[in-house]
Amino acid sequence: MKELLEYMVKELVDNPDDVDIEEEEEDEKTIIFKLKVAEEDLGKVIGKKGRTANALRIVMRAASAKRGKSSIVKIID
Repeated sequence: MKELLEYMVKELVDNPDDVDIEEEEEDEKTIIFKLKVAEEDLGKVIGKKGRTANALRIVMRAASAKRGKSSIVKIID
């Protein structure tokens, strides 16, 4: 699932080499993804009124639900 998030984010940003994703398990069923991008790419990942960030979270929730888990995507600035 980390690969899916990484692929989507790298396609959005101008500096794909600066994309860093940390994955940690909160409990057995919840995975937290901490997403870091270059400062100039932060707006592209968040989008207008947070729409891009919400879309990323929805896709990740759907992918994790398919595996019987839930996911949280945190964008770290």
